Amino acid sequence: MTHDAAMDDRIEPAMGTEAAEAAPVTVERGRMRRVVVASSLGAIFEAYDLVLYGPLAAIVAAQFFSGLDPAYAYIFTLLSAAVSYLVRPFGGLVFGRLGDLVGRKYTFLLTIVIMGVSTVIIGLLPNYATIGIASPLLLMALRIVQGLAFGGEFGGAVTYIAEHVPAERRGLATSAVATTLAGGLVLAILVVLACEFALGKEAFEDWGWRIPFLLSAVLMAISIYIRVRLQESPLFLRMKRAGKGSSAPVREAFGRWRYLRISILALFGAIAGQSVATATGAYPIYLLMLNLKIDPFLLHYTILGYSVFFIAFIVLAGWLSDRIGRKPVVLAGFLGTAIAAYPVFQAVTHFAHPDLERAVAERPVTVLVDPAGCSGQFDPIGLAEFRTSCDVARRAVAKLGIPYTDRDAPAGTPARVEIGATSLTAFDGRDMEKAAFAERARAFDREIAAALAAGGYPARADPGKTNVAALIGLLALLNLFVALAVAPLAAWLIEMFPTRIRSTAFSLPYNIGGWFGGFLPTISFAAFTATGNLYAGVWYAASVLIVSFVIGSLFLPETRGRSLESVS
Repeated sequence: MTHDAAMDDRIEPAMGTEAAEAAPVTVERGRMRRVVVASSLGAIFEAYDLVLYGPLAAIVAAQFFSGLDPAYAYIFTLLSAAVSYLVRPFGGLVFGRLGDLVGRKYTFLLTIVIMGVSTVIIGLLPNYATIGIASPLLLMALRIVQGLAFGGEFGGAVTYIAEHVPAERRGLATSAVATTLAGGLVLAILVVLACEFALGKEAFEDWGWRIPFLLSAVLMAISIYIRVRLQESPLFLRMKRAGKGSSAPVREAFGRWRYLRISILALFGAIAGQSVATATGAYPIYLLMLNLKIDPFLLHYTILGYSVFFIAFIVLAGWLSDRIGRKPVVLAGFLGTAIAAYPVFQAVTHFAHPDLERAVAERPVTVLVDPAGCSGQFDPIGLAEFRTSCDVARRAVAKLGIPYTDRDAPAGTPARVEIGATSLTAFDGRDMEKAAFAERARAFDREIAAALAAGGYPARADPGKTNVAALIGLLALLNLFVALAVAPLAAWLIEMFPTRIRSTAFSLPYNIGGWFGGFLPTISFAAFTATGNLYAGVWYAASVLIVSFVIGSLFLPETRGRSLESVS
């Protein structure tokens, strides 16, 4: 008899089929703990593969996008991270369906293999200097594959755990998977720091950056070993033995209004808010790295410090949801994140780069433009060209991370950038050849950078003036509210759908909701470029969070204590 069959016999004692089907699923506490630890550890390793891109963003930009202007290389680096969000719903659809048809265990065993192999290939990928444009294209393709795998991983892992644990511990148990992104990020940073320390900065940036990616082969082997030894979900086995599985989980989950309605309400009333809250909690990393330009080591220490608090807050929030309910905890997280984001971001600038804050107050930069000549700055795929003098002026300042004041100029006049007593007139590149425009834009960027330096604007934050302890405290405070929004969500959603379609119904809307947060960095950069306000993107985040708060309050039910077998 197989392990799975033996477990199934324990679940269905000799009491007759109907009585067995009505009996609650029980799993020994020790085995339940092993399920949570094993599933979460595998998810951490998979999250490591996904988020490793972040701590190495500057090196990735230099290695794979060196054919671009450095500022645009960063933008493409962010977009190649965002593309993984774009494809996650397709991964959720494919692997969610497999989870409902063939089982939870084998599905997330497959996702870890796909993710690990893709990460190892990135570590072996030739850079732009070696194979040219094929290098970033292959990188984008591998990021897409990673997004597909991760789209099936989270839903499969939390469904598997939820179907093993009793209702009164479901929030705490599934919150373990919610910690995996933070856990993966901590692991990634520790590996990066260790490699950089062992090899030296020059060697690490030259070739040593590949080691953290190649290490994924070891993590993948450990994950496979762990997951092969796990047994299938007892609820899934029981459903299959009773002949109650769905032969078309996608059609049933999204073709029947009863379940489609729940998915739509959950998407806008819970998942979108959770995604944006998560992205808001992480966005200061991009702010510190790309706009405030703090020392990379200080950035890594900041991330490590607040991530420890974040993991603890997630576990606490999951436990709290088992006591007072999923809904109040999640909604409190939405509201708290929306309120705290703007003042926290302002304080981050103060403690990370006080010289920039002082320069902006004493010698503000002004961009004078004819509004009729300004374009929208949102560019989700990085291929748009912004060639009016307004666009040239705004982007030249924004690419350097410098806040500015936008003022209207007389109609028909070219845009100007004023830095103290210096005034620089931008050019209109709409009639220029692409190569000529790129060369002229780089020259104008250099003029702006020189004028800013002469005006007292530092190129980078002074490490001696960066207050790391304050940054950790600020990000921990913001991510306390994020943890409330994140931790109970999985249990809340899982308790809304029946076992036969649970993996499918959970995974697709969960990953579509990831779009709302996945493009926050791109939206924030566009908002900053268009307004000169470094924190303009916060208003997008706050708007989504408030909408989710209202919809979740009015239309989504409380599910704490609900038996997964009773959902139909």
